Amino acid sequence: MAVATAYTEDSIKSLDWREHIRLRPGMYIGKLGDGSAHDDGIYVLVKEIIDNSIDEHMMGYGKQIDITITDRRVEVRDYGRGIPLGKVIDCVSKINTGGKYDSGAFQKSVGLNGVGTKAVNALSSYFCVESFRDGETKKAEFQYGVLVKDYDIAKTTEKNGTRVIFEPDSSIFKHYHFIPEFLEDQVWNYAFLNAGLTIFYNGQKYFSKNGLADLLARKTNEEEMRYPIIHLRGDDIEVALTHTSQYGEEYYSFVNGQHTTQGGTHLAAFREALVKTVRDFYKKQFDASDIRASIVAAIAIRVQEPVFESQTKTKLGSENISPDGISIRKFVNDFLSKTLDDYLHKHPDVADALLKRILQSERERKDIAGIKKLANERAKKANLHNKKLRDCRLHFNEGKDERRFETTLFITEGDSASGSLTKARDVQTQAVFSLRGKPLNCFGMTKKIVYENEEFNLLQHALNIEEGLEGLRYNKIVIATDADVDGMHIRLLLLTFFLQFFPDLVKNGHLYILETPLFRVRNKQKTIYCYSEEEKQAAIQQLGGKPEITRFKGLGEISPDEFGRFIGEDMRLEPIILKKDTPINKLLAYYMGKNSPERQQFIIDNLRIESDAPLLPEVKEETASLEI
Repeated sequence: MAVATAYTEDSIKSLDWREHIRLRPGMYIGKLGDGSAHDDGIYVLVKEIIDNSIDEHMMGYGKQIDITITDRRVEVRDYGRGIPLGKVIDCVSKINTGGKYDSGAFQKSVGLNGVGTKAVNALSSYFCVESFRDGETKKAEFQYGVLVKDYDIAKTTEKNGTRVIFEPDSSIFKHYHFIPEFLEDQVWNYAFLNAGLTIFYNGQKYFSKNGLADLLARKTNEEEMRYPIIHLRGDDIEVALTHTSQYGEEYYSFVNGQHTTQGGTHLAAFREALVKTVRDFYKKQFDASDIRASIVAAIAIRVQEPVFESQTKTKLGSENISPDGISIRKFVNDFLSKTLDDYLHKHPDVADALLKRILQSERERKDIAGIKKLANERAKKANLHNKKLRDCRLHFNEGKDERRFETTLFITEGDSASGSLTKARDVQTQAVFSLRGKPLNCFGMTKKIVYENEEFNLLQHALNIEEGLEGLRYNKIVIATDADVDGMHIRLLLLTFFLQFFPDLVKNGHLYILETPLFRVRNKQKTIYCYSEEEKQAAIQQLGGKPEITRFKGLGEISPDEFGRFIGEDMRLEPIILKKDTPINKLLAYYMGKNSPERQQFIIDNLRIESDAPLLPEVKEETASLEI
């Protein structure tokens, strides 16, 4: 029976801008997170401030941006026009106030509604804005969006521009930490998309001459390219592409300098236009999947008054290039059908290499067609009865529910571990896939093995990535294995599977390692969970006396009640980041190939013996932080 609740005038609440942002931060910056994912909130805060400086550069003001980021503080200084001094406070603390509403002042800008800086202000424990304009300066300081110090206008000798300093609120971004590789990628993207702009990030210079061609060169190892990068430029559009020897499709898309990680109308138009142009050039109706297989491409367009599907601007929803202009679909198709066709005619060696790559993909697809059909039928039947997948209710590829960014699939081994995870999980957003024993070492095998091997086939179907990442059902895929030799081996085998057959999943930041505590240190008053020998020693000192110490040797030893802590708000995840200039095939050959003596020597050289410490911590660290 429903419980009656009073519904009176007191039930109606009016929140000011600051209260609303702090109460519903997801509406403004997407998911919060702790910094372990590239799209976590702390990186969105950084982006929102830099975007304003980029807009100044795009308007022709300021050729340099200085960025300094430490563990807790972010500082961004540009050399644009500077915020008009009389509006400095309003621009960072009043919703519906900003220069972006004047379309003449900010044509094709990144930020449109002036909300971003206010969100950063409201979600920061400290926020400072300072504008330098024609020999004068205005400064203001805030805490949690509340003005705490308003400085008078003063004289200055500093160059025109704006400086913003902020510290994310640790009560909202719990246990947050910046991962340098994510920040570096973010800064490089700004450099690639803004010719002539110099960015100094923590003292290091970032500058690009060749735009998206430089981006692809950084993202793709030259040894893996089947032909040199094709780089095409036009008015309000730039494209770069190549094909590699890897599986999957890998795209980087941008609108007005904004990295649209979820794609949108411009990326859909590019994928469609590429297929049409290639078919027309070779005069053959190739299967679209064969043309796009193993592609690495980037597209950037400029749009007037773009419409995004959320405040975080990760997916473009605009249909037209401008309010009264042609469709984005036609714009991209017209550009590609002319420039790519011209390029292929002028470079027959590239056209020949592209054709060989397409024909190879066609052969591989036909080779597995029969077994693929049987495997799909087996997977459908298995899904009716199997207990391998304990699914969640929300999925990453469905709807606009902001919690879809929280969707996670834990891959674990053994009934006890999967049982604890299943009982402790959030059934809305967390799913569990249980392996049966150790997976196959698939290094050097073709994709045919994905369909022949029942474990791999069911995992592929659980993730829904057979046809690419567009159908991915979980934002985070988390490998959850025991912190022992067998657990490390299973981890390596799973990493091999993903890197071999679904490298785009890894490169797009979806794969993680679950860090679970190695020790529990407790007395009658307090329990501390420790993730390293150092944390254990600190806990012993903190509790004093002779506390009880438990060494967890497997996930199954951790009770469901305890597990709830480690996969909830306090979950520690280590992202898998591929090292720059490391070809995947060489990486896998070293760790998973038949070079036993060389690998044994590496283990001996890096072995570190510690009391109760996990075996081979250096090897563990290497596999869990492979940087692109």
